[in-house]
Amino acid sequence: MQVAVIEEDLQFIGQILQEQLRAEIPSGEYFQVKCAVKNDQLMILTQHPQGVSADTENIFVLLEEALHSLLNHHGQHVEIFLRIAGVKLPYAKHSLILKASETKVEEVGEFEVSSENEKGMGGVGEEEKLDNSSSFSASDALINEQYSTDIPDKSENQSFDPMADAPDLSYYTTLKSRRPIKPMMLGVVVAAIAILAGAAYLLTRPCVMSECKEIQTADNLHKSWQRLIYTAKSELELTTVQQQLVEATTALKTIPSWSSRYQEAETLATNLSRHSETISKIIQAFGAASLATQKSQTLANSLEELKARQNLWRQAIAPLETINTDNQLYGWVQPRLVIYRAKLRTMNQQLQVEDKWLKKITAAKNVANAAIKQEITAKNLPELQKVQSTWQVAINALTIIPKTSSVYSEVEKLLIEYKPKLVAVRDRTTKVQLAAKTYQQAIENAEQAKRYEKQNQWRAAITYWNQALNTVKQVKQDSLYYTQAQTLIQTYLTSLKEAEAKLQVANSLQQTRTDLEKTCSGEVRVCNYTINDREIIVQITPEYEQALNSRQNQGDKNTVANITNHLQSLQQALDVISDNANLAVIVFDAQGSQIHGHIPTS
Repeated sequence: MQVAVIEEDLQFIGQILQEQLRAEIPSGEYFQVKCAVKNDQLMILTQHPQGVSADTENIFVLLEEALHSLLNHHGQHVEIFLRIAGVKLPYAKHSLILKASETKVEEVGEFEVSSENEKGMGGVGEEEKLDNSSSFSASDALINEQYSTDIPDKSENQSFDPMADAPDLSYYTTLKSRRPIKPMMLGVVVAAIAILAGAAYLLTRPCVMSECKEIQTADNLHKSWQRLIYTAKSELELTTVQQQLVEATTALKTIPSWSSRYQEAETLATNLSRHSETISKIIQAFGAASLATQKSQTLANSLEELKARQNLWRQAIAPLETINTDNQLYGWVQPRLVIYRAKLRTMNQQLQVEDKWLKKITAAKNVANAAIKQEITAKNLPELQKVQSTWQVAINALTIIPKTSSVYSEVEKLLIEYKPKLVAVRDRTTKVQLAAKTYQQAIENAEQAKRYEKQNQWRAAITYWNQALNTVKQVKQDSLYYTQAQTLIQTYLTSLKEAEAKLQVANSLQQTRTDLEKTCSGEVRVCNYTINDREIIVQITPEYEQALNSRQNQGDKNTVANITNHLQSLQQALDVISDNANLAVIVFDAQGSQIHGHIPTS
């Protein structure tokens, strides 16, 4: 049965066995252990300086127990040799077959140690001295020939001495007495035991002492992965390929660094990892694109959500752009990269539009703030009209933003806030506008009344004074014109009373004229009259005076008496008219001489 170990394994086994000796025997710190393989046998060569005592049986037992823990190869032949440092041939040998029921221990006869014939635990004859580099070959020859044949040729076995590169411990052979050995610390013992316990695990790792299925599987996958990705029809199948690559890479990572195929495993793992990473990028991109597409099925409720979708498309594009055109997976990349870039452009355009709407919202807020400040200081109708116009501008800026916009939720909130304020200022403006109109109408009525007064049309003047007074009283208390309206009420009321008084006078004068007209008229007009604000002037007409004179000249007493009575009646009528008009009356004859006068008694 062949020994399934390599140089690194032999070094490792030798270290473990050496630590075992150092931990278990008092003089173990002076022992060295080397391993080699020859003729399908595992050979363990142990050496120590001369002057160091060695319990041969105990050493063989310790080494055998350690080998059983380290190696699990059934039927493996093992040869263990003991020699003194600097002596060519071993002085003891122990043979065993792992897992076998019997072991064989053989003692080598005494050999001389050196030319000075110094003795150790066992000696060798001077005639059997060999070069140090051939000592292991000599041991092998002793084993094969049962210690009775000649030593093999030195040149043939020179490079086979496991101790050829070991430190020189021959100086210990000059010791006159055995050096005291300090007891091993408990920690060292525990450490050695731990190393022994883990050795079996380390040697049974993949590709150390067994077949290397991990590399075979990975190599097959490395050769076939291109075919797998070409035949993959969906993202799910591509994911399956990626999982296979990951699993194969993970398996390669379990191969320890002391394995002879470790470097091969590293190379394969690097290649498979590169393929896996490329597929991972593609799957990552597909996932981001799928999520972006899913989210795009509904309207974005905010600008942040829209930016998140933009970022998803960027996440879908970025990993694909790192894959070169000569990559075997570029066939998966190129068509999707075109689509994803188009989606990103569309998203960028949408964000530009949304940015425009966002600026509209900002402008509307600024205008609304200006309207609030204007309304606080508004004192008259033009200022209120400006406030109303400002609110209307803010609302118009918001109403042009479509409902499909991501910022429309904020638009709705602002419209709910701004529209009632516009309605309120519009109502206020309407009231002020109505008050202004009422106030202006009152003023216009008053101006018209004054114009009629100038024409002595007192009845019309009174009508307009009444209208002006009633109109100015309609200006409401919450109106900006209320105070001004209140100052006009008394003025208009006074003017109305004056007009009514003037109308009364005018009416009285009209009656006086009527009475005078009746009194002065006849077949022959009796008199003419004028009226001013103090008196009535009456003058007898020449025609009437001539008629009176003609009748008086007839000499008829009755006629004279009638003329006298007629003049008295005229004077009495004029006195009554004077009393009614409350104006003095003065009567003149045709020549202008006063013939009568009367002053009203009231």
